[in-house]
Amino acid sequence: MEIRHLKYFLAVAEELNFTKAANKLFISQPPLSRQIKELENELGAKLFERNNKKVVLTEAGKYFKEEVINQLQNLESVVLKTKKISENVNGEYRIGYISSTFSDKIAQLIKFLMGQYPFLKIKLYEVSTSKQIAALEQNKLDLGIIRAPLVSTKITSKLWFKDHYSFVYNSTLIGNVTDLSDVKDKVFVFFNKDYAPIYYNTLVEICSQYGFIPNIVHESNNINSIIQLVKNGLGVSIVPSSLKNSHTSPELSFLGLNNNFSTDVLIATPKNGETQITNSAVSFLLD
Repeated sequence: MEIRHLKYFLAVAEELNFTKAANKLFISQPPLSRQIKELENELGAKLFERNNKKVVLTEAGKYFKEEVINQLQNLESVVLKTKKISENVNGEYRIGYISSTFSDKIAQLIKFLMGQYPFLKIKLYEVSTSKQIAALEQNKLDLGIIRAPLVSTKITSKLWFKDHYSFVYNSTLIGNVTDLSDVKDKVFVFFNKDYAPIYYNTLVEICSQYGFIPNIVHESNNINSIIQLVKNGLGVSIVPSSLKNSHTSPELSFLGLNNNFSTDVLIATPKNGETQITNSAVSFLLD
């Protein structure tokens, strides 16, 4: 059994049409049919039920499709890791982060790595926590800055810092706020629920602890956009307290909330994927 047999099988399994699959693979249909037949003979299992009208996967075919996809993803991960080892410090280093964690420290990290590894190409990606986890599991990221929780057997993580929450508002328009319940009737700006569901639900829970359900009118996938909307008087929000260090503006005021609410910011790396660069990067961030 060769990799091409698996790719041919997946093409047919996805298209459920031999003609379309053959076109997708840039081969003619008869050779494709022969390859699938050879694969079935080797497996001793029928993968497709086919007649003049349609092609469908058998139960064995459905199972085989799922396993082949997983194995090919693992193979891609091995190839990427092998390439990474070969490139060593002369290749690319990919760092993921979420907008609410970008800080001067990350910028300093880039400067530090450039000084340590002058031939290294560093790529930064602003990606949601869930997508970073998937990329780290497949070795498509070398290091990720994410928010807990992290549930994965393929990733190693260390606590970078524990962040609390603050209420942020335009004080020139609203005046002084001493308690979150004072603004229960205001328009709120939150992260998009689909983009950051755990973060979104945490903010709703915080508001409920203060006795109200927030009127969420605006949503964004970027913390800087949220801050800008608040600054322009289009709403108020709840953000990680660490952000007040990088968003100093005369219009903006931050009110620290109950310290019972906090979020862990993690440094995540692929498990068993330690490199000289990663060790240097993690040590720098934790210093």
